[in-house]
Amino acid sequence: MPILFPAIDLKDGACVRLKLGLMDQATVYNADPAAQAREFRDAGFDHLHVVDLNGAFAGRAVNDAAVDAILAAVGSQMKVQLGGGIRSMEDIERWLDKGLARVILGTVAVRDPDLVRAAARRFPGQIAVGIDAKGGKVAVEGWAETSELTVVDLARQFEDAGVAAVIYTDVDRDGILTGINWDATIDLAEQVSIPVIASGGLASLADVVRLTMPDAKRLEGAISGRALYDGRIDPKEALDVLSGRG
Repeated sequence: MPILFPAIDLKDGACVRLKLGLMDQATVYNADPAAQAREFRDAGFDHLHVVDLNGAFAGRAVNDAAVDAILAAVGSQMKVQLGGGIRSMEDIERWLDKGLARVILGTVAVRDPDLVRAAARRFPGQIAVGIDAKGGKVAVEGWAETSELTVVDLARQFEDAGVAAVIYTDVDRDGILTGINWDATIDLAEQVSIPVIASGGLASLADVVRLTMPDAKRLEGAISGRALYDGRIDPKEALDVLSGRG
């Protein structure tokens, strides 16, 4: 069954959504991220995607207190994955010790791929690679810089490393509700053996239905932010679709 990951993006301690990855285009949806996490849990979600936006730009954890509060709020009832500013083995170990299901390595996957491989060996099933793309090229440092690497080239570097998943975000669609870039996402999933999670632009129940189509079977799931917060997607309807009851 595909997984729908509700997203909590943290900026200055609050739960926000960005538009096109721009920090000055942030909408605050909840000043209490822990309460938001409980709301998602109570709606029936058992996975949660969290990003420390400040941390992604700073290269270090910034919203620690908010993440700690989220973990305390949901306990073992949700599998929480976290990205943003995680750049060392010490960071990875510290967060996993706190109870995260996975850490997401983004910028460091470009800057230091050997660290990703070492972490995947040391923590099997708990390391995901976040690949964010602008115009088909990999973006780093909180989407502020674009590299010359293509998405597929970067993903293939970790083919046999034991990475649990690749989270692919089309920054050009993020937060603007235009629909997931299905062509690029499915193409990536077909070119690597690592499970792929779609991110960026999920707009409606139609995108959730799209996840259940035969050509999307290699996808682990998709991440939803603004569409859940704005009420464009009803959690029960979405979960029913994914479980086959909808």
